[in-house]
Amino acid sequence: MSENNQLARSKPTLLIVDDDSVISETLSFVLASDFEIFLADSRPDAVGKLRSMASPPDLALVDLGLPPYPHRPDEGFALIGELLAHAPDIRIVVLSGQNEASNARHARTLGATEFVAKPADPAHLRKVLLETLNFRLPETGGQDQSCQLIGESLSLEKLRLQLRQYADSPFPVLIEGESGSGKEIVAQCCLHRSSMRHAKPFFALNCAVISPTLVEPTLFGYAKGAFTGATQSKSGYFEDAADGTLFLDEIGELPLELQSKLLRVLENGEYQRVGETQTRSSRARVIAATNRDLRQEVREGRFRADLYHRLSVFTVTTPPLREMGSDKLRLLEHFRMIFAKQAGTAPFSLTPEAEAAWTDYLFPGNVRELRNIVIRLSTKYPGGKISVNALVEEFDEIRMSATDAGGSLVELALEELQRNSDFSLDATLRRWERAYIDAAQQITRGNMSQTARLLGLNRTTLYNRMETLSREK
Repeated sequence: MSENNQLARSKPTLLIVDDDSVISETLSFVLASDFEIFLADSRPDAVGKLRSMASPPDLALVDLGLPPYPHRPDEGFALIGELLAHAPDIRIVVLSGQNEASNARHARTLGATEFVAKPADPAHLRKVLLETLNFRLPETGGQDQSCQLIGESLSLEKLRLQLRQYADSPFPVLIEGESGSGKEIVAQCCLHRSSMRHAKPFFALNCAVISPTLVEPTLFGYAKGAFTGATQSKSGYFEDAADGTLFLDEIGELPLELQSKLLRVLENGEYQRVGETQTRSSRARVIAATNRDLRQEVREGRFRADLYHRLSVFTVTTPPLREMGSDKLRLLEHFRMIFAKQAGTAPFSLTPEAEAAWTDYLFPGNVRELRNIVIRLSTKYPGGKISVNALVEEFDEIRMSATDAGGSLVELALEELQRNSDFSLDATLRRWERAYIDAAQQITRGNMSQTARLLGLNRTTLYNRMETLSREK
């Protein structure tokens, strides 16, 4: 093999997703010396590329306006969620002509690390990509260190206690929690690595990002000739995990027809490869996770009640960051020291006013959003003192603080009417509608079918309302 090929393989990988072939090819040419480039022109194309790659790309450069809705950011938002679901460690930079501040902030809340407006100077874009690549969570060497949860809030202490109790049990654990709240970390670090199975294999499958037709052969394996392309027999995750751990993320997305087969494995350990009649046995412990209310899914007939009860022998909840109080400051300290050390700079600090704003912010994207904000602040203000105005620019404008449990809608309405002399009920209702749609997209990582279901709408109605709201901006 030539030296050039060896060097090419050592480059960081970059997935560019843009429907404008001129932009994609130009960026590919400009960035080829620093990255191994993969191109996609739509969300399905990008997901297909991701599934076909031997390992996920290090970086993704994503345009928000993708077909079939190139003039709206919906497809780009959805792709951010799908990329992170498939590869939680991927770093995402958004490059978009839809550069309204709200789009940039919402993309960051969903998990993007940085936002660059079109047209972008290639040298600046290269700098942003390389800086983004430089910030990585450190690999943990020891078992105890890797299983630490940062914080002292009551909700986190409750979670720690439950994890210590459940770690060595052979029974399934169901992890509930919002997107970005660390469910996979809890599964791998706090349940698997802290258990007697820590030296055994750990396999993870995200049920939301894999094609439904591939779920069964991936989990159970298949026989040669079982379907087109099955040129040889292959084991599945249950077999490969042996007596280790199998983590099924977004379990609520598992097709109904496969839920009975998963239930059989959980009940007696038995399964069959696709295309085989031979019964095999699994000793793997199953940990499942979801950001949806599975009890509601059961009531609506989308999830089997018997499977839910089998999976939820033990149930834990990863707390949302808004409930963790001063732990937001502990996490800030944790990440800013990590990223300052990686960058070889002094850590930034916050003014007292900025620190208060940090504590008050609800972090709808949870720990992932907090971490990405710290990355951006570490890049922009190395060793600096950050004002409240500079900090608030990094926050998503959808604060949701107006809807907390402590205030009534009547009180909010009174305050708004007394404060705003040119109040418009129509404009206010549109603002609330837009906020609920955006909040639902955050919860579902931009999956429009799930967003519509969460809002009690059908998908066509949701698209129509979003189209109307975009015209009225």
